[in-house]
Parts: sequence; structure tokens; C-alpha cells
Amino acid sequence: MKIALIGYGKMGKEIEKIALERGHEIVSKIDISSPDSFEDDTFKSADVAIEFTVPEAAYSNYLNCFTHHIPVVSGTTGWLDKLDDIKQRCENNGQTFFYASNFSLGVNIFFELNQHLARIMNQMPDYDVSMEEVHHTQKLDAPSGTAITLAEGIIDNMERKTSWVKEIAQSQAELPIHSIREGMVPGIHTIKYDSPADEIIIHHSAKSRQGFALGAVLAAEFSHTRKGFLGMKDLLKF
Repeated sequence: MKIALIGYGKMGKEIEKIALERGHEIVSKIDISSPDSFEDDTFKSADVAIEFTVPEAAYSNYLNCFTHHIPVVSGTTGWLDKLDDIKQRCENNGQTFFYASNFSLGVNIFFELNQHLARIMNQMPDYDVSMEEVHHTQKLDAPSGTAITLAEGIIDNMERKTSWVKEIAQSQAELPIHSIREGMVPGIHTIKYDSPADEIIIHHSAKSRQGFALGAVLAAEFSHTRKGFLGMKDLLKF
């Protein structure tokens, strides 16, 4: 499979390493410091593009890929105000877009566990829920896309929570997310249910970028022969 990398930072380099190990070819690298462009023949030859950049550039990158009908796998977060437009382009124009706020297989298992626990705790009103996420200082958005996905999983399954907020809840209906940026932490997410009697904590800690990169390459393998808006639930068949 021919892969174009959009974004060639630490994550892009890890994706390149795993893609090559799995027998794929990197035909284009588009980055601030890279001379490749969306109009180069090498980019146009790609079977799929894997995009890990910044929120400000993501949507434009997607449209450039769609111009050449190249499927997109993206792990960039912080751009979701354009999500409905991307879904419509997939539905109406035959584009392919695979999005995940987190490509780690372990995190996606954690997503499922989080929703299941929220359904149980919906029946336990003495417990209040909060979340903490920790990432490296280069991560620009806060809360993380993963934390937002976890929060939405709780809200969808717990009647007494209707929205999430950054840092401090002003009402019992709000789910607070505390964000910490320090060091080179790949990603830690902790959800705590606290009651006067005890507390229940579920926790996921990434050890490196390797798990994210593997998931992105698996998503690219899955996407390049498919159409539509796709996600990890499609890939993992939860």
C-alpha cells in the first residue's frame, strides 16, 4: 500500500517506522519543513493519507486529500466543529475518512469499559464522577480529544450528567475534566467515581507512541478499500 504522511513530527516518524515494517511504502511526506505538496504526482499516487498535524491545518488538509479522492486517516483533534461537513462529503461525494480521537487499541478497549461502567453507575446516585488527563507540553488542545470521547461516553450513559466542562463543575449535571501538561507524557486518562463510602477508579496510561502509530496504520489498511465515514468501532468490531 502507498501511504502519504501529512505531518512528519514524532508521531509521523513512528507511523513511518511501523508502516515500513508492515511492508508498505511511504510515497509522500507533507510537513512545514517538507518540500512535498498536495499537487505532486507522488502524493496523488497514494492509496491513503495518514494525517497527524494541528487543529488549524487539519480541515484544509482533508479537503486537499478529497480533491484527489485519497482516503484520509486522521488523529488530529480540536477541529470537530467541521465534523458534520466531513461526514456529508463522505456521504454525498463518495469520500473516505477514518477518524479517531485516539488510535491506541488499549484506549479503545478503555472507551468500551468506560461506557459499560457509566451504565452501571447510572443506577448509583451516591457516586459523582470526574476525570483527569495528562499529556506532554507540546499537546495544544485541552481537554484532549480522548478525554472528550470518554466524557461523551459517560454523558450518553448517565442521566444525571448532561455536559462536560474544563476544570471546575458549577453544577451536579456537569462532568469536570482536569487537564495537566507536563514533560513528555504520551497520555494518561483517569476516571474517578467518588462516594462518601469509597471510590472507584479506572485508568489508562500510554507507555509510548507505538500503540497510537500501530492503530493508525491498521486504520489505513482498513480504509483504503472502503468508502464513508469510519472509526475504531468499525475496525475493531466492538
